[in-house]
Amino acid sequence: MPSTHPQRKSQEWRLPRGQLPQIGARTAIANVTSLPLVLVHDSLKDLTTAATIVESTSQLLRRATKHLAETGGPERQQVLAYDLAHASSALETARSLIDYGAKGEVEAAITCAFVADMVHDFATRLIGREQLWTVKIAELANFDAFVATYRAPELLASLAATPGPRHLDDDYEMVQDTFRSFGKKVVAKHAEHVHRENADVPEEIIAGLADIGAFGLSIPSEYGGFSEGGEGEYMASCVATEELSRASLGIGGSLITRPEILTRALVKGGTEAQKHYWLPKLSTAEVMVAVAVTEPDYGSDVASLKTTAVAAQRDGVDGYVINGVKTWCTFGARANVLMLLARTDPDRTKSHRGLSLFIVPKPLGDAHGFMFNQDGGGKMEGRPIDTIGYRGMHSYEIAIEDWFVPADHLIGEQEGLGKGFYFQMEGFENGRLQTAARAVGLMQAAYEAAYDYANNRNVFGKNIIDYELTQVKLGRMSVIIQAARQFSYAVAKMMGKGEGAMEASMVKAYVCKAAEWVTREAMQIHGGYGYAEEYPVSRLYVDARVLSIFEGADETLCLKVIARRLVESVQA
Repeated sequence: MPSTHPQRKSQEWRLPRGQLPQIGARTAIANVTSLPLVLVHDSLKDLTTAATIVESTSQLLRRATKHLAETGGPERQQVLAYDLAHASSALETARSLIDYGAKGEVEAAITCAFVADMVHDFATRLIGREQLWTVKIAELANFDAFVATYRAPELLASLAATPGPRHLDDDYEMVQDTFRSFGKKVVAKHAEHVHRENADVPEEIIAGLADIGAFGLSIPSEYGGFSEGGEGEYMASCVATEELSRASLGIGGSLITRPEILTRALVKGGTEAQKHYWLPKLSTAEVMVAVAVTEPDYGSDVASLKTTAVAAQRDGVDGYVINGVKTWCTFGARANVLMLLARTDPDRTKSHRGLSLFIVPKPLGDAHGFMFNQDGGGKMEGRPIDTIGYRGMHSYEIAIEDWFVPADHLIGEQEGLGKGFYFQMEGFENGRLQTAARAVGLMQAAYEAAYDYANNRNVFGKNIIDYELTQVKLGRMSVIIQAARQFSYAVAKMMGKGEGAMEASMVKAYVCKAAEWVTREAMQIHGGYGYAEEYPVSRLYVDARVLSIFEGADETLCLKVIARRLVESVQA
């Protein structure tokens, strides 16, 4: 909802028949009422058609997937595999909206508009490549009338000021209110300074998040956290992450994710002693985490990494000596520990089966670079990697030489040898969901900034909001944001049941690409001022660009995870 207006209860967003939404007492969207409208309340009766289109599109994509499987799979047909992964991700986003659409007139309009957008995206990927897909563009002809109705400028313009209700349960409404308030009062006031000055995350934010339980959302209650398992922990983290990212991606939305990745690895594979020692410290922020997995030469190719951990003894203590270089270690200076993946089996033919996961303690370092010496000869040096956005947490390349860790810092100890890749993936799958939630928060902030600016910027004699093109842009933003949010909620509920690994990858693929468009258009609505650093929208734009790169680069995610699993599903 636009930030300048007080929060309304969900039922107040129900659209009276034949009327358009009024935004506060101040502004109605000018000119929209004079357009030949497709009335929003007609959307409820079209939900059945929307659901039919989703299923029909699913069958077309399944046919294309079978063709991909028969012609060599994702490695041989990379372009088809990539486009198929994104089309399938948009489809699953649409599918997740069908139940949402049945909850009211605005919800139905948002759902139908998104289904039309999904079909349009599919068609643009298909044109000129019909033989590659083994799907003809004419097979989408049955959807033409629906798509024309719900891509009509009049319909999208009518949704420009109507983000739609979230339909959160009361418990999650409380989570939303708590983290939204913290975001506004504590995070937001630092966001611009940290971004412009490339400063550090203020300790006030870390301490404040610890006080409201942010770091314990995924930690089981028996280990000092707030999780009782199931849907609740995933939903709470998703809602909290969105609200913190709405205030700032760099110093709010990402702080929860790294402790959570280590938490899930420990819950999955740690010994009871390790859980009782580390999890309470993670919950209170006594221990902050950086993830050290990626290496300079291998990027997302984790199975090929070179960093080694060799069994050794130092001062009578059994342990491992670590050597190697890690890169893109976000929060590496401020962190108390690295969650580090290393090769414990020298036989490289074992690929990811020879990797183990360690908790590597380290001193706090200077954000501009650090070097530590360990008794016994170990060294650790961190070089900051300057970035165009996503500032505050800072990323580092960390060179490690003969750094010793005790044996009980191997997650799972002897039982954990060779299982590090699997423990890490336990955290990374939810990390993808959290990245999608970050993208939703970022998009919401961009939409609010664009909406407020459009209502206050006068061009050629009237406010920008009075122009149809602005209204349509804002309307499509509101549709995409709500679709992304509802898909994130759906995936959180799946993961709470031990499912949804595939959908977690899909929600990241779809939502992170969508965030680039939303923030770009928000910046465009600002005109020249969008390119000026005095307006926050420029920060939102450069922050959005990282979302398709980290937590699984878009191309790798689509080819190695989504497309591969789609192929497996048609071969089963």
